[in-house]
Amino acid sequence: MHINNEEEEYNLSLSRFESMLKTNKVFFFDSEEFENIILHYLDSGRLNLANKALKLGMEQHPNSTGLRLVQVELLVFDGKLDEAEKILKDLYTLEPNNEEIYIQQANIYSKKNNHLKAIEFLKIALEYTDDFADVYSLLGMEYLFMDQLEEAKESFIKCLEYDADDHSALYNVIYCFDFLDQNKEAIVFLNNYINKNPYSEIAWHQLGRQHYQLKEFENAYRAFDYASLIDEKFIGAHLEKAKSLEKMKQYTDAIDSYKITLGLDDPTAYAYLRIGKCYQKLNQMDDALDYYLKAVHEDPLLDKAWIAITNYYCKQDNFEKALFYLDKALSIDSENKVYWRKYGEINNFLGQIEEAEKGYRKAVELNDFNINTWLFWIDSMLQTGQTTEALQTLLTAAEYFPEEAEVKYRLAGLYFINLNFDLGEDHLIKALTLNSELVSYFFEKFPELKDNITIKRIIDNFNFLKN
Repeated sequence: MHINNEEEEYNLSLSRFESMLKTNKVFFFDSEEFENIILHYLDSGRLNLANKALKLGMEQHPNSTGLRLVQVELLVFDGKLDEAEKILKDLYTLEPNNEEIYIQQANIYSKKNNHLKAIEFLKIALEYTDDFADVYSLLGMEYLFMDQLEEAKESFIKCLEYDADDHSALYNVIYCFDFLDQNKEAIVFLNNYINKNPYSEIAWHQLGRQHYQLKEFENAYRAFDYASLIDEKFIGAHLEKAKSLEKMKQYTDAIDSYKITLGLDDPTAYAYLRIGKCYQKLNQMDDALDYYLKAVHEDPLLDKAWIAITNYYCKQDNFEKALFYLDKALSIDSENKVYWRKYGEINNFLGQIEEAEKGYRKAVELNDFNINTWLFWIDSMLQTGQTTEALQTLLTAAEYFPEEAEVKYRLAGLYFINLNFDLGEDHLIKALTLNSELVSYFFEKFPELKDNITIKRIIDNFNFLKN
């Protein structure tokens, strides 16, 4: 009831102030009312009204420290830091024990990227404040700015000791644990927090995330399940619970959890995709396809869904249908390297080498650094007689993949075919050094070199020295 009365008074003050502006009448407000009005407009980004309220407030309460501190906030917001500091110096002589002065001074130093100084002033504020949670939260943010994650973590933990309901601090603590790769430590912290706050759905959800990252999927599922029981509309909890069930290979239950998320808010392409994957695991392929199609309808840019549809038809040996959907995907996003790689793979399987070469080439041009994409592209160039282009591409591939034996074997083969025996020998020895077991693969790629005496000699010498 007390909170409702405060809210009513707050709304009444705002309405009286705006009425005063419209009628040009002058109403009296106490200084605290003016502070709330100014901060309301500041928070909502209506700086013009905030400054008007400050001007009227200072006229009615020229000696109000609270209003002067709000004035400092406005000046800092406007980037007038020197002016704000002058006011703080005046206020310090009047009220040296006012924690807000130190907090605002810390804010100014933070804006100047002098976070050490900001921390220094926040520590002074701790000596005078009654709101320890707020100051510890500000301290945590300053440590975050400096990438001092351990100190930030401890500050946010302190904040939660004074205000367990500060969800922002809770998220920040877990962010620090995550960044520091301290999943087990995070679990200990969250279990202690939950012992004191058993109905915190956020804590249960975060506990589930930590277990999930450690691949402890049963524990993760239980934590997410508790979060969803505390708040039945917590979409994130239902979604993570479904993911955990997937990992546990409980696909029917996972589908049920994903479907719950579809009813709680607008359906997401991700949920449709995962439902499709679950149906696929259950070998209910028609249902899987149905949900993949729903996924691309919901989000045409979700490449994993388009690839899932393509793979569905490939498994049925319906490559024409697979290419039909891949063409649709490419018409939406022609700069997607995954689509072009798949385009190359399907055409390669169909023996349409020129189209395959086109797909692999486009994928590489779009920065596909999958070694197989490069090798298939090079092989398709060799099959279409583009020997010079293949050689140039191999030399580039050798720079990106210096430890790939298959690149060296192909280089060796091309150099030998072009009668450049020195470079051929050099690359063949490098290839053998990287992986001598692939030498049979070398002859499969270049059968015309199988009876080459020079190559046989190089291989025999390598094996002799190796043994």
